[in-house]
Amino acid sequence: MNAAPAGFSIERDLAPGFAAFYRPLHDQFTPRQQELAALRKRVLAASQAGERPTYRPPSAATTETWSIELPAWCLDQRNQMTGPSDEADLCVKMLNSGAPGVMLDLEDSMDNAWDHSMVGIRNVIAALYGELTYEDLKRGGTVSIKDSPTVTWTRVRGLHLSQAGVYSDGLTSASLFDLAYLVYQLDFSRLKHPLCIYIPKSESADEALWWRDVLQTLAELKGRPKDYIKCMALCEAHPFAFQLEEFAYNLREHLLGINLGRWDYMASLIHFNFDDPAWVLPDRNTIPHDVAFFQNLRTLIPSICHKHGMLAIGGMTALYPSREDPELNERALTVLAQDKKNEATCLMDGAWTGHPDQNAIAVAQFPEPNQLASYKPGFDAHPDLRPSVAGVGKTTVDGTRAAVRTVIRYRNGYLNGKGASLLDGYMEDLATDRIYRLMIAQRIKHGVIPAADVSRLFDEELATLIESGKDAGTPETLREARAIGEAMILEGHFDPI
Repeated sequence: MNAAPAGFSIERDLAPGFAAFYRPLHDQFTPRQQELAALRKRVLAASQAGERPTYRPPSAATTETWSIELPAWCLDQRNQMTGPSDEADLCVKMLNSGAPGVMLDLEDSMDNAWDHSMVGIRNVIAALYGELTYEDLKRGGTVSIKDSPTVTWTRVRGLHLSQAGVYSDGLTSASLFDLAYLVYQLDFSRLKHPLCIYIPKSESADEALWWRDVLQTLAELKGRPKDYIKCMALCEAHPFAFQLEEFAYNLREHLLGINLGRWDYMASLIHFNFDDPAWVLPDRNTIPHDVAFFQNLRTLIPSICHKHGMLAIGGMTALYPSREDPELNERALTVLAQDKKNEATCLMDGAWTGHPDQNAIAVAQFPEPNQLASYKPGFDAHPDLRPSVAGVGKTTVDGTRAAVRTVIRYRNGYLNGKGASLLDGYMEDLATDRIYRLMIAQRIKHGVIPAADVSRLFDEELATLIESGKDAGTPETLREARAIGEAMILEGHFDPI
């Protein structure tokens, strides 16, 4: 868990006056966050006992006419570049890429550690003011942010996470802490558009009420209209997919769109169906991008969003381009074009990418600034979100081995301060690490591979990685990564931590 350093004092070590600003927020909203986190565990346990997530009964959210007013500055989000906010050079490069949107991340692509969070928030503030810079060691000189219409988003940590060390008598909500510390320090008059955040890891429509109340309280404390702070929400959890319209309704004064965060969603899909032998997923990289469990949701999200005037954004393409490997680069950009074209065909309004070379290709797959006018009444509001995976992809020992290798390498990168790592041509963050751990555990549970064979694969891959000497850190951090990764699998630690 992210913890403030020993001897930390909120009065002394954070911005002057923040302690008095934050304490009432903590007292009001952290207990609610903890209740919502506990409810998540009960819903997961029920699902694994056979009571699967399903749609809610009709309500005002689904039967009444309502819509949001999309601001002019947000009409075009055909590509949103994303990356960790603690890396100033990457933040500046993304903001100078020409992408219509940029998401600066305080969550999954960043090491969840105090120093990284503090640097990340500081970089976000500088970026929102247009003042963030970095030193270009290859070409020399200082690189700053160019003026552009790019919309800047900030992803704070989700409701599943708590922050330790801020108070000596217990935990505080990580979501609340990130957002409050950011808002407290910001001079809103210096922003080119209202503050925009990304909400990750939501699991129910009821959670939208927590976010609504927090956003409105913070705006009013800063002397702004209660609907001032805007947001998008990621669909990254299986139960959340059944409550999208209700979530949007509850947050309609703030929400501008919904994004399919498909890698976390895949992990959640495994997690909520972990007990079902018919839901043992094949090797990750043999699952087609248009597999039914993605495609059905990928068409539902734009239907709901466009019904109410919101944007629908597609997910990240994990295969990364390479300026050193022409063959890999061509394959990565071809896969990117196919993937984003499919999202555009499903009537999404844009997508996510993580590399500046991907921006132009991603945008080109969406010929118009958005597809809001594509809305057709009478869409299927209750598609099958658990279609059979029979016959999809391949399940192999090599696939399990690749998963083991990625688990070790990702955790090793994390131990060395990297929340996202480029591994075998794929940009892997906590979501893909979680997918692989769940896949391995699922295969053990349902007899696809014995636990002893998985341990042998961990031993073999660790030895190969140490011998290669190519990964960050030392043999000791690789050994620690291997121990942590296998323990998380065998002990069932799969929450999105």
